[in-house]
Amino acid sequence: MMNHPAFANNHVAVITGAASGIGLAAAKRFAGLGMSVILADLGGEKLDRATRETAALSPHGGERVAGIAADVASIDSLRALERETVSRFGRIHVLMNNAGIQPGSAIFGAQDAWESVLGVNLWGVVNGSRIFAPGMIAHGDTGLIINTGSKQGITTPPGDPAYNVAKAGVKTFTESLQHDLRNRPDCKISAHLLIPGFVFTGLTSNGRTERPAGAWTPQETIDFMMQRLEEDDFYILCPDNEVDRATDEKRILWAAGDIAENRPPLSRWHSQYAEAFKRFLARDRPKIH
Repeated sequence: MMNHPAFANNHVAVITGAASGIGLAAAKRFAGLGMSVILADLGGEKLDRATRETAALSPHGGERVAGIAADVASIDSLRALERETVSRFGRIHVLMNNAGIQPGSAIFGAQDAWESVLGVNLWGVVNGSRIFAPGMIAHGDTGLIINTGSKQGITTPPGDPAYNVAKAGVKTFTESLQHDLRNRPDCKISAHLLIPGFVFTGLTSNGRTERPAGAWTPQETIDFMMQRLEEDDFYILCPDNEVDRATDEKRILWAAGDIAENRPPLSRWHSQYAEAFKRFLARDRPKIH
């Protein structure tokens, strides 16, 4: 299987939120390709175990895999992560800003929940990109910045507004980042937005131990990500076992239509528009040129 040139043997990857879920699946995949991998997450046995599991898959063994305790909500911690990575392994080729939390939120709910979610899910991505990207651009090698977004940041369903706000910000920031990168002369770094579907991870399990039939595994999500990066997709919109690409496209188009057609916000969940949305889902998707 072909891989993007950034995933070359001995190239360096940094993944935040790497102790579990999608981040750990990415770390294992990158290590298996012979990359030097930094797993960044909150310190503790979970990170230590993930680092050992990842090192076991590397053809270089533990010499080219390291776990570094980091709090992405702290800009000083992210700066220290960048410095330690360069000190250990040298120039960085792949940055995956993946760390995320979902404690739940309400519009007038606890302030701590809002600040925690925005600090990790939004500022962790913004600051991580701004801290790591200049060095990645300067070294001149091909590289990738992959930011983990969410469909909730696009269709913004009711129920967890802080999470939606953070992930909508990740989408907007990553679009702006890629626009900047592609307009820099001789820049070989590109940014990409990973948009997972229903993935069975610690963030989504809600205490369940068995994966629901509709959910993808983190490994399936990374398989899809690698395929789409090979095609240079910016929006890596992942399906799952419940929702196919066509349904995702229609949900996204309907959400945009709330503005274009002056419907109430989140009209998909508004009783007045329930039947109209069902009819819209049943239609063939209009071709956009």
